[in-house]
Amino acid sequence: MELNFVLTIVDRERAQTMETICQNLKLPLALTMLCQGTATSEHLSLYGLAQKEKALISTVADRDQTRKLMRAAKLRLFIDIPGNGIMMSVPIKSVGGGRTMAYLTDNKTPTGEKPSMVFSHELIYVILNEGASDQVMHAARSAGATGGTVLLGKGTGSRETGKFLGISLASEKDVVLIVAEAGKKAAIMKAIVEQAGPGTDAGAICFSLPVSQVAGLRQVEANDEDDIAEENAAEEA
Repeated sequence: MELNFVLTIVDRERAQTMETICQNLKLPLALTMLCQGTATSEHLSLYGLAQKEKALISTVADRDQTRKLMRAAKLRLFIDIPGNGIMMSVPIKSVGGGRTMAYLTDNKTPTGEKPSMVFSHELIYVILNEGASDQVMHAARSAGATGGTVLLGKGTGSRETGKFLGISLASEKDVVLIVAEAGKKAAIMKAIVEQAGPGTDAGAICFSLPVSQVAGLRQVEANDEDDIAEENAAEEA
């Protein structure tokens, strides 16, 4: 059975709408985390704006649920119009045990379908020292990245020295998520490593994950409303 880890990043005040969509589709798991955008300080100052608070809503969905979820988000949140957020699905390779699989799939019978191995986009996952997200994003933008999202975290490294290659493993951390076209991924990661990687104040390390579907980087498709009529009817009922 094809399962996806679906991530949605929207303005924080719109997170409840996304959570409601997940509930309407009877998805068993939905996790909301607080984060913020990566607009440059210069742009924010120029327009007199504050840093935009974001929310990251994640869930697990099979192929059909993923399709319905993404199309519902387009209709309800206009997620596919630039500026309204971004949504992506990352294929899940394995699940820890039969009970977990039964929980995530609502006891559906597993099928033999396999996810496509052709990916037009990738999710670049960057772990960096707290407060260095501007440095990382400046590097990423120099190689063609258009934006990112920052989450807060804390390292829990087990090495006795607490450092590896000059990177503190047990300190306050930021995580930057960047969705990039597959053809630009390598250049963006190279720029991050060279300009903000180990040995710099940012101390960033990064890796990438495949993205099987993405919304928020193109315009809404005209036929999306017809495709989710069933979801709307169920909500109104």
